Parts: sequence; structure tokens; C-alpha cells
Amino acid sequence: MAHVERISRRRLLGSAAAAGIALPVLHETVPHQSIHQQLAAASSGGAGAHGATAGSHGGGNSGPTFKDGDVVDHAANGFNPTEILRDFDYGKARRLPGGRTVREYELVAEDREIEVAPGVKYPAWTYNGRVPGPTLRATEGDLMRVRFINGSEHPHTIHFHGFHPPEMDGIPEVGAGIIEPGKSFTYEFEAEPVGLHLYHCHTGPLAEHIARGLYGTFICDPKQGRPDADEMVMVMNGFNTNFDAEGNQVYAVNTVAFHHVNEPIEVKRGELVRIYLVNILEYDPINSFHIHGHFFDYYPTGTKLEPRDFTDTVLLGQAERGICELRFKFPGEVMFHAHKTEFAELGWMGFFEVA
Repeated sequence: MAHVERISRRRLLGSAAAAGIALPVLHETVPHQSIHQQLAAASSGGAGAHGATAGSHGGGNSGPTFKDGDVVDHAANGFNPTEILRDFDYGKARRLPGGRTVREYELVAEDREIEVAPGVKYPAWTYNGRVPGPTLRATEGDLMRVRFINGSEHPHTIHFHGFHPPEMDGIPEVGAGIIEPGKSFTYEFEAEPVGLHLYHCHTGPLAEHIARGLYGTFICDPKQGRPDADEMVMVMNGFNTNFDAEGNQVYAVNTVAFHHVNEPIEVKRGELVRIYLVNILEYDPINSFHIHGHFFDYYPTGTKLEPRDFTDTVLLGQAERGICELRFKFPGEVMFHAHKTEFAELGWMGFFEVA
């Protein structure tokens, strides 16, 4: 294995004087020449989109971001964060004789190297080859059957947030317990309660199994539904490329740092937008979401049909989630990001394109 330089995320927040520092990754380091070229381009005085100016890596006025326009290889990754936003998996549905709906899903654990920022590769553990895993969606009262196949080289499980019997809890030594490589198990439970939930591996060391990418969103819709809206899922995550469990070096929404700087999320002015916001960040105690120039109704965990807050910023601990609803009042580019500046400058920022 190639030598991996170990650096802290705070050193990544250095200025252009830190030209010799390479981003640490497993199996591959970012070429120093590439870093020098980016810094040289920045110092030449050229300004890129969203205000990249001299002395920056791009993506902000002076923030230590990656070069404007550099993107990851989505085809090689096998997923695109823009597509993940609005990709809902309702499973294979059928009606039982009594009228109840059964939804069947299949999740496969796979070991896969993914690119989490331009040139930064990470050895992830995935559900269905993507991080986050598929967004499973059902209606309150549906019977869910989730077949889990462990195609990884490591033992894993799936633990769902929500109501279910202990034998379906996806934890070691209870029910099926840990699912060994090459084995499978079907989790079966009723979709409840209404709200925004998540699922993740619950095998020890737990933090590593989650941080490597074994997590996804589970939405349980109320029987009466919610008002029509442009719906999207934002999973706030990060990557500890040093593997030292001391914070993260890359932060993102739906895995790829700065993705929505390069590809703003297209929305319509005046249309109701519903964001299913999930914080699955490990190694940091708190995360946040802030949107510029607008306020939103906030429904913690989505279990109530009336909002608790009208705000422009929410703070979430690990595994906290909530629904944000808003209508954009003005056309143009509207920034969103973590209001922990360090996280934003290391990838957790983007734009809505309001038309």
C-alpha cells in the first residue's frame, strides 16, 4: 500500500502557504503537482464561479476548497449525488388478500472504493454500491420485507430506526445477529411511526461501520400523505480519511464534497420544496444546515404534521433528522451549507438554482 500522509483537518484549513500538503487518502494520495497547479492557477488572479479568487483553491473567496470546476468521476463511483436527491425506492409492492400492501426490497453490502472529492479516494463499505444507500420509502402500516445480502468481506447488519420486534433489530446476538460474508437475512416489520428515519449497520466497531458508508434513509409517509412538493433527501456525512477517529477531513451532503457548488440543485420559485434532512456524521458531535435569504418550516423527525420551528438554521446531533419545507421567493443562486464554518470549507456547501 502506498504511503499515506497523516494530516489533521485543521491543517487542511491552511492558506496557500501550505502548498506542499497533500490530502490523505487510502490507496492513493493526491499528486503534489496537482495541488501546486491548483494553487498556481488561484494565485494567477483568475476568479471562478461563486467568487474563487487569488489565494484560494476555488469555491469560495478565500476558503481552502478544491479547484473550481474539478469534479469526481460519477460513472466510476456508480452514483451521482444529484440523482440521489430525488431517488426514492418504494420496493416491489403487492397487495395481500386482506388489502394490506407488502413492499419488498433488497440491500447488498459491498466493499467499494469511491471518490469523495476530486482526486480523493476512500475505501467505503456500501449498501447497493452507493453512499448513502437507497432511500427506502413506504406508507404507514405497510409490511416491509428487506432482504439483506452480505457481499462484503466483513460481517454486517441493518438496524432500522422505527418500531420493530427485537429479532428484527439488526444487532449482534439478537435474532439473526451479525450476518457473515456470503450470508443473507430478511428483515420484516411494519412501517411505523410516520416520519423520517434511517438505517445503518450495527456491527462493532459501530462508528467505523457507519463512517465507512453503511447507512441510508427510510421514509414512512402518513396514510393521508403530505402536500405535493419537490422532494429531496440530503444526508449530511463526512469521511475520516486518516482513519484516526479524530474528526473528518472531508464533509458533504450525499457524499461528494462541493458537488452542489459545481451542480446547483434546480428548484422552481414559489413551489413547495421538501427536504428530508438526515445527519449521519461520525467523529463530530454536531452538524448543522443553514440556507441563505430564506426561512423554512422544520418538522423534527417528521413525526408530527405541524412544524415546530420557522427558522433558517437547524442543529442536529448524530442520527438526528427532520423535514424542512420552504418556498423560494427570489430567483437566482441561493447558498446552503453547514453553519460550522470548518465543515463548509471542507466540502459541506452548495447552491440552489431558483428559476
